[in-house]
Amino acid sequence: MSPTPEKLPLTVAVIALNAEAQLGELLASVDFADEVLVVDSGSTDGTAGLAQSRGARVIHQEWLGFGRQKQFAVSAARNDWVLCLDVDERVTPRLAQSIRKALAGGRFKAWRMARRNRFLGAWLAHGEGYPDWCLRLFHRAHASWSNDEVHEAVLTTAEVGRLEGDLLHDSAEDVSTYMAKQNRYTTLHAQALFRQGVRAGYAKLFVNPLARFLKFYVFKLGFLDGGPGFAHVVIGCNNTFHKYLKLIELQKSGR
Repeated sequence: MSPTPEKLPLTVAVIALNAEAQLGELLASVDFADEVLVVDSGSTDGTAGLAQSRGARVIHQEWLGFGRQKQFAVSAARNDWVLCLDVDERVTPRLAQSIRKALAGGRFKAWRMARRNRFLGAWLAHGEGYPDWCLRLFHRAHASWSNDEVHEAVLTTAEVGRLEGDLLHDSAEDVSTYMAKQNRYTTLHAQALFRQGVRAGYAKLFVNPLARFLKFYVFKLGFLDGGPGFAHVVIGCNNTFHKYLKLIELQKSGR
């Protein structure tokens, strides 16, 4: 029997709210880390209890917006190396092995990984669905999360490496729930753009969604993912349309 590999000096940082149904699979996929930190923003289900029963450390923090909430988790980590994940994501064994090699190698201080999205029961392999490169593994002295309320990103001036293996994203939501979430995100994004002084004309309602469709459905071969791939790309184009429509509305109202 081969010996169990040592735990990595790594904190897996997760923000959660009422995630009991999804959290177990995530925790099982990151047993290579010596700390899992779950920052809970007020769950009313068994999220905190499940996390603690699986050995995770749980901290309560009222909601700050996606970027600030994730940075709070990074700041509270016991390790300088952090892997930031969402509750509906899973680390594959190949990605876990790649993370182990990355921390041993020391070449980069930040790493991207290919996220593979599941939609309408199908694992997408093209378009926006894969490879959806995400910077999630980094040394916190060299990178941090932006303050954006939505569409947050890791900011770094360090050279960024690419890991082998996939990060699986399976939201397990029905279409109605998924669309309601997209509606909230486009509202928050439009508000953020308005505060930043970004302005849009009606041409963006046509040009930007069309450009997005051509990019992901045609040039990035989203059509090869069949019906689920088409629906996934169209929803993304719809999000672009509604984001700019809401921004125009804000411009008209002046608030």
